[in-house]
Amino acid sequence: MGDMEQSCARAVELGLPAIAFTEHLDHTVWRIDADSPYRSDHLAALLDADGLLTPPPFDAAGYLAAVERCRERFPQLRIHSGLELGEPHRHAGQIARVLAAGRFDRLLGSLHTLPDQGAFAEPWGIYPHRDADEVVRAYLADVVTMVSTSELFSVLAHIDYPVRSWPAGAGPFDPARFEEEFRWALRATAQSGRALEVNTRLPLHATVLTWWHQEGGDAITFGSDAHLPALVGHGFREAADLAEAHGFRPGLNPYDLWRRVD
Repeated sequence: MGDMEQSCARAVELGLPAIAFTEHLDHTVWRIDADSPYRSDHLAALLDADGLLTPPPFDAAGYLAAVERCRERFPQLRIHSGLELGEPHRHAGQIARVLAAGRFDRLLGSLHTLPDQGAFAEPWGIYPHRDADEVVRAYLADVVTMVSTSELFSVLAHIDYPVRSWPAGAGPFDPARFEEEFRWALRATAQSGRALEVNTRLPLHATVLTWWHQEGGDAITFGSDAHLPALVGHGFREAADLAEAHGFRPGLNPYDLWRRVD
């Protein structure tokens, strides 16, 4: 996550009433190839000889202390603590130990990797040697597994994550090709009582939000997935317009989840 205090300052500058720091909490060991967009000098120190990354331990106390410092410095801003739980259905025990360290206001369930060639990899690292449609279908099937077998989170993050790295050679991404799989994942999420994140890192296709409403989705939340302070709130106005057009309205407080209105 980018600098927390700078992110708060940016939120105040934009007139946002609240900000949530849903810091990544990952335990999956996954492959990062040489051409990965995530390669950096910082990550290079964490890679083994096979290019596998083992996430370092999460400093829960340090994170929560940083949130408290931001709350003291920006009293006009509602600041939520939170975590983006990576693959919580695979790491329940490890995650539970972190959650016991303190209060986390918002918990997202996040799927980043899939089994691949004896390890785990992100979609961008799988597309070159597997059919693109197959990768998306495998991802959405694992979303169903995650939603159905983990009770640790209340919001499903970026259901369209594989679209971020959709290969150009596969043609334009068309969610209609995966309607059955998207609806299956959305239905499972709705039936579990969870909210759906409208992530603005890549604008959510309007069709997916239509299906969410049709499958009984009751609530949404917005996330700019801002790993840099300058990206805080990016795309929120457009996302809010999209949500209103699909039957969702803000709650009594500006930091509440948006609920459906039938």
